Amino acid sequence: MAFVHGRDRPKGGAILGLSLLLPAAVAAQSVPAAPSLPTVEVVGRVVLPETETPASEVPADVQTLRGSAISSRRALDVTEALNHGANSVTLNDTSGNPFQPDVNLRGFTASPAIGTPQGISVFVDGVRVNEAFADTVNWDLIPAAAIASITVMPGSQPVFGLNTLGGALSVTTKSGFTHPGGEIRLTGGSFGRLGVEFEAGGHGRYVDYYVVGNDLRDAGWADHNPSHVRQLFGKAGYHDADTDVVVSTTLVNNRLEGNQTLPLSLSGQPRQAYTYPDFQTNRLASASVLSTRRWGNDLRLTANMYWRDLDTHVINSNVNNDFDPGTAVGPGNQPTGNVINDVHQARFGGSIQLTSLRGLAGHANRLTVGVSEDRGGVGFVQSNQESGASRDTTSSSPEMLATSLRATTGNTGAYALESFAIDRTTFLTVSARFDRATVSLRDRIGTALDGDHVFQRLNPSIGLTYSPVPAVTGYVSYAEAMRAPSPVELTCADPAAPCSLPNAFASDPALKPVVSRSLEAGLRGAIGERWRWSMAWFDTVLHDDIQFISSGSGATSAGYFRNVGRTRRHGIELALNGAVGPLALSGRYAFIDATFRSPFAVGSPNNSSAGSLACPNCTDIGVASGDRIPGIPRQVLKLRAEVAVATIELGASLLAQSSSYARGDENNRDVNGPVPGFATLDVDAGYSLPGGWRLSGRIANVLNRRYSTFGTLGQNVFTGPGQSFDASGARWRAEQFRSFGAPRGVWVGVSYRFGEKAGAP
Repeated sequence: MAFVHGRDRPKGGAILGLSLLLPAAVAAQSVPAAPSLPTVEVVGRVVLPETETPASEVPADVQTLRGSAISSRRALDVTEALNHGANSVTLNDTSGNPFQPDVNLRGFTASPAIGTPQGISVFVDGVRVNEAFADTVNWDLIPAAAIASITVMPGSQPVFGLNTLGGALSVTTKSGFTHPGGEIRLTGGSFGRLGVEFEAGGHGRYVDYYVVGNDLRDAGWADHNPSHVRQLFGKAGYHDADTDVVVSTTLVNNRLEGNQTLPLSLSGQPRQAYTYPDFQTNRLASASVLSTRRWGNDLRLTANMYWRDLDTHVINSNVNNDFDPGTAVGPGNQPTGNVINDVHQARFGGSIQLTSLRGLAGHANRLTVGVSEDRGGVGFVQSNQESGASRDTTSSSPEMLATSLRATTGNTGAYALESFAIDRTTFLTVSARFDRATVSLRDRIGTALDGDHVFQRLNPSIGLTYSPVPAVTGYVSYAEAMRAPSPVELTCADPAAPCSLPNAFASDPALKPVVSRSLEAGLRGAIGERWRWSMAWFDTVLHDDIQFISSGSGATSAGYFRNVGRTRRHGIELALNGAVGPLALSGRYAFIDATFRSPFAVGSPNNSSAGSLACPNCTDIGVASGDRIPGIPRQVLKLRAEVAVATIELGASLLAQSSSYARGDENNRDVNGPVPGFATLDVDAGYSLPGGWRLSGRIANVLNRRYSTFGTLGQNVFTGPGQSFDASGARWRAEQFRSFGAPRGVWVGVSYRFGEKAGAP
């Protein structure tokens, strides 16, 4: 596709650049005449920012959420937008803070929580934002107002690099060409939420700029879970007929507090915290440069560089795993304490890739080759602090240094992607990527954590699409991908020395890398001009999967990492969206069967099925092939209706999902059973006034349902009078702990738009 610049840049069907590092991305295909929908759309893949591959060639169930639909619903952040707008996506609230959920895609997870097995790569304008220490994703670092689109590429995708076992998520930000003008927004309502936000963009013939900033304070719906989010994002670019250069930067300073999971015996008051305080501060500074040079319409070279620096400070209130009921409470034997962690993570890297659109033997052909280099450094310091017997663990006791670790990570990658038109209806896509990942660990107190690890593999993929008629496309694909164990996994892999993550590490056995093998087949098409539909079947098997295994002691986060053999995620996805007159409708259904496929024994002392007549004091449970992986619901349904009449917009969204098992119940036999399924209803409205003013409103959980998205097995030690600590230990009991969703919330907003209107749909 020929490059155009300045005022000649096309407004519809925006071409979306995905990767500074990788050779794959997507571009939205709009639904004619339909109102703006927070829906997923069948999309095409682009190899480079201005090179489009038609949707008919993509051998996957790719989805794109448009930024205009996200902003119209006033999604709190990118995770909320994905939860309501993308198929096969669910959230687990493990921390009790709305900005720190786990995002699950087809049974794979991208999470801010150390200890959650990661399986999704996440990119913002092509920069991979999975952190170096544990491959985690801090969703609070992505400004929602800056999002032009979110693309979901499910399945094992080797060209996206390491950790793309279950898929890749790409956030593309706005620019001065696509979103000129400015806007100021004020939002307020339930839970003491008050936010101010601004954005501005503009362009000349060759140069554009865009900037967005926000300051949001939220007191939290429960006790001890307030948030303060401050984000600033800016980018500037130069574009002419042959050259693009784009520079962007992000600054974030956030403080997030969570109220943990709560044992069922205390669930009559779901606003309370089990222990507190628990908070995390994230301070991010990042910058990137992307440049593209074109020679004619069929040859282009892209190069990039990025730098990312994140400081995280965490205080976790914990129950003392080593408390001795037979010894008096006091210094050296306190029931509770705090774990204080300081993590500094710095990453930098770059890539260069060449794309040729020249035909081959009279057939359309696209070939991309590239190399990338990424380096990361982690400084981790962990200290322990004794507290007392109260659930409030605020303490003036001295901090005792427990761990000081230096880790360095590296990844060298080389990749190639070929898309070949066999004929006008059949397209073959072949790709491969070789990755060599290194992890070096250095103990800064002693030598127990020292170690050097190397993981390398060539991962291929192949796909075929066929369009017998223009309105229908079928596809089939096979792909492999690899995830290298992260530094935190390599230093917490000994069942004899469980970690209260990300706490005290020990010298542990090495872990094997995880390898995925994935099959997918599907159909997609159109009914008339206003309806789109899709269906997909997928089957992904992981070999040497890594799971976090709960040890089940007083701290519910205590455990260790281990390879557990094979696991499997397979299922189906169905989607339909379109419009009837002014009414826009969408529906998405997913069936996800996530199971263990290799039997193994694992310690889970709080699982009621642990032990046997032959060994009544044993704490192991036996996990059999076919047992479901905790935290993943099997069925998810999402419905959306939206109507726009004149200056008024009204919308309603229904989200329903089935039950899921609690962590620690890997054998699905605990007496507490699974965490129940639920359904929630949200409504939203917008009213445009003359002069650029707009009023908006939203009600979440309209029916005020009580529900939980996550559970874990643990030991409740606050079983004394008035829910106090039982120093004798006689009444401690194993329970299922759950995180509870927020009750009904109402928010209103007012915004003022000035300058040019956004050009993107």
